[in-house]
Amino acid sequence: MKNLFITFLLFSFFSLSSKAQWLRQNINTTASFRTVHALSDKNVWISGSKGTVLRTIDGGQNWQVINVPNAEKLDFRDIYAFNEKEAIIVSAGEASEGAAKIYRTDDAGQTWNLVFQTEEKGVFFDGIDFWDKNTGLVFSDPVAGHWFLLKTKDAGKTWERLIPTALPANKGTEAAFAASGTSMITVGKKQAYICTGGAESARVFRTLNQGQTWEAIDTPVPAGKASGLFGMKFWDNQHGVAVGGDYLEVEKDLPNVLVTADAGKTWQLEANTNPAGLKEGVGIWQKKIIIAVGPSGTSYSKDFGKSWIMIDKTPFHAISIVGNSVWAVGGKGMIARLNTDFLK
Repeated sequence: MKNLFITFLLFSFFSLSSKAQWLRQNINTTASFRTVHALSDKNVWISGSKGTVLRTIDGGQNWQVINVPNAEKLDFRDIYAFNEKEAIIVSAGEASEGAAKIYRTDDAGQTWNLVFQTEEKGVFFDGIDFWDKNTGLVFSDPVAGHWFLLKTKDAGKTWERLIPTALPANKGTEAAFAASGTSMITVGKKQAYICTGGAESARVFRTLNQGQTWEAIDTPVPAGKASGLFGMKFWDNQHGVAVGGDYLEVEKDLPNVLVTADAGKTWQLEANTNPAGLKEGVGIWQKKIIIAVGPSGTSYSKDFGKSWIMIDKTPFHAISIVGNSVWAVGGKGMIARLNTDFLK
């Protein structure tokens, strides 16, 4: 069966902010997007609802819109790309309803191989990340009180479940949010982190040995049914940031920024973002400026979270930064690139 490929030439950009200039990509799609992976200034992959994948190899001048066969009901909440041709997508949704699937392409999306699926009750995939070309993780909300974790050692061609007993137990309704593709991240050669919500306070789960063992670390961020931590980013093996909020009250001024300087062993609260409210994704530009996005708007910090400056209130779910390029995605076909001149 053939994928449907449509290439759109972007005729114009327009500014979403008089101050910072988000340059929206004019693409004929109504899919909603919660994940973006920029590999270079030119090579960017995006995935979202309605079985949709987007790809550019010229920095957004042209986009390829890919409809994954027989996946029109799936919501691809995370994507990991290796290069211009190889990528893996993970669908979020109830496994018991056929929505927990992992696909892989090695020909730029012309064909997709279904490399993993399960109908085990409770499985709901939240994210994917890799340490290197071969070794990576996919994780799901808890099953029987523990994270459902899959590991690959062959670039995502096959997956094996990690033993649940090697994981600390989740607390009650504690889970993760499939909101930005960054509620789980890998760092360096062996570290990985999962941030949580859903219980009375947010926690961070940490492994220092590629998932063989884990520890759960308490944080001062309050959590609840719809609140907690949503996304993370590290800029070296020791220093990182986590952001969050409440998805039912996206503008509510809650503690929403944590930083670590000891590889995630401890986390400290920093200033709330401006604008306040839910931040789902976070990245770092040139290793010196943190940029956080969410339904409440975009903020940036020049002092690693001690103070924040508003960019605008355009709602985004996810962000990816590489080199000088800053990409963000959101609902209803929202894809934009930040004009970073004001950051220089």
